[in-house]
Amino acid sequence: MSDFTTRPEIRGTFGVVTSTHWIASAVGMSILEKGGNAFDAAVATALTLQVVEPHLNGPAGDMPAIFYSVDTGRVDVLCAQGVAPAAATVEHYSAEGLTLVPGSGLLSTVVPGAFDGWMLMLRDHGTMTLREVMQPAIDYARDGHPVLPRVAHTIAGLTEFFQTEWPSSAAVWMPDGAAPQPHALFKNPDLAATYDRLANSAGATREDQIEAARHEWREGFVAQAIFDYLADAQVMDVSDAKHSAVLAPSDMADWRASYEASLTYEYHGWTVHKTQAWSQGPVLLQTLAILKGVDFGSMDPNGAEFVHTVIEAMKLAYADREAYYGDPDFSEIPMDVLLSETYNAERRKLIGGSASLDQRPGRVPGFEHLADAYVERAQRDFNVGPVAAQEPTMSHLTEKRGDTVHLDIIDRWGNMVSATPSGGWLQSNPVIPGLGFPLNSRAQMFWLEDGLPTSLAPMRRPRTTLTPSLAEKDGCQLVFGTPGGDQQDQWQLIWFLRFVHFGMGLQECMDQPLFHSMHFQGSFFPREVRSGEMMIEPNVGEDVIADLRKRGHIVTVAEPWTVGRLTAALREPDGMLRAAATPRLMQAYAIGR
Repeated sequence: MSDFTTRPEIRGTFGVVTSTHWIASAVGMSILEKGGNAFDAAVATALTLQVVEPHLNGPAGDMPAIFYSVDTGRVDVLCAQGVAPAAATVEHYSAEGLTLVPGSGLLSTVVPGAFDGWMLMLRDHGTMTLREVMQPAIDYARDGHPVLPRVAHTIAGLTEFFQTEWPSSAAVWMPDGAAPQPHALFKNPDLAATYDRLANSAGATREDQIEAARHEWREGFVAQAIFDYLADAQVMDVSDAKHSAVLAPSDMADWRASYEASLTYEYHGWTVHKTQAWSQGPVLLQTLAILKGVDFGSMDPNGAEFVHTVIEAMKLAYADREAYYGDPDFSEIPMDVLLSETYNAERRKLIGGSASLDQRPGRVPGFEHLADAYVERAQRDFNVGPVAAQEPTMSHLTEKRGDTVHLDIIDRWGNMVSATPSGGWLQSNPVIPGLGFPLNSRAQMFWLEDGLPTSLAPMRRPRTTLTPSLAEKDGCQLVFGTPGGDQQDQWQLIWFLRFVHFGMGLQECMDQPLFHSMHFQGSFFPREVRSGEMMIEPNVGEDVIADLRKRGHIVTVAEPWTVGRLTAALREPDGMLRAAATPRLMQAYAIGR
């Protein structure tokens, strides 16, 4: 096998930052150079990503992070996933004539979570002032940045809609009356002013200042602008109708980002940490549990047997995601069974030599009705017409959908952060006048029927797709992740399996061909099911693709280098740091020394 990789694997001892945009990675590294730690760098990187990738995330979006703190010696999860508003009920949405929560517009909005989450991390684990970590994002929003071609194309595709239906978005994204040209200098002065005003929040101490900014967000000028706009707003959304918001001032005022324990699974000596079941994160652990008894050593990591086995295992785990996952604060989630050796030994037996075209959630005692409900739901026609899914995954899909960003950071002391911010895309909702950013559309994860872990209900977290990762083994610590909606844990799993079983380096794993299944019910409007379908990059070779089709998979061959947006960083026991970033889309970058 050739030693060639598309980029060098970054190595050093001082610090590494890897994210889905080179400017954000450079900002994060600059914070480390100034003496900040991984948490300071994560906040600065994330706020910059909100500026340079506005089609993929924003301040009013959502964010889970998994992090290790040297001070606590513990891995924890930061949950900045906002909850459904108090007035968000199945009855209200059904009375609007809806069978699904729309994938855009005001009814799709949950409480904005990302900004409060980053402030909580900075307050409790950072060392720098609010102004220090916010200034790079302020500068790029005020002075401009080279707009990504995908951002320009996304705006261009929405020009008429913005002008006709969302004029506040037209004012921000088309300030000269037309979409920006790719790579042109693009500015968002309203967002810069919002950030700057938040950074000026007064306080006697660093912590007081951050708390003041959180208050300004929840109940001060930010909240005031949001609810002044929502008071009489009726917004056209993907349901092809106008709706008013259910989000209320008390929803924002009462909600806080929070910490919780990670969910873990032991796999070939690695302890893998994920979020709890309010995210799809446990699906990676479940798939590892199914695959634990598989002999990967005899397989080609790009061969048909490897691809087939992993695809079939993911189908089983994702069926369980659809049946059983949801907010553990509101529903009993049988995770002890779903991760048990006995349960997964039986699941493993379902992987045969040919592709299954059935939806096969497991039968968990006492929860069988949820499995039956998923099988029925996957066959249902929701009568929403031919609508594109409201979250894209990569460049081979329409650019009118929103997506996600990711960052992984490790500092010289050993603190590390893996975070997957998303939501609040420029396509999700109109820009709030004067603030320079829109609200999110995460409520589309909910179902408009009662009795499910994912039923729409006040104060419940939607079962998000956002899912960063942290793994530990024999003194090594690894953070990794990717954007990509339902594909996030698929691409991460494939990368991790190749890293664990085939002795590949971080970047070498990034460069290998990727694939994913579309077999299960999608998380995003219009909640499509594409039984037996999968996508794969062509550099696996024609023989592998032919073999997969012979096994019964419905294979779509992607354009070369268009699947997956992975980044990863590793700390070895002696303090050596390593980092890598995918070459796909030509924008993710790893930096370090």
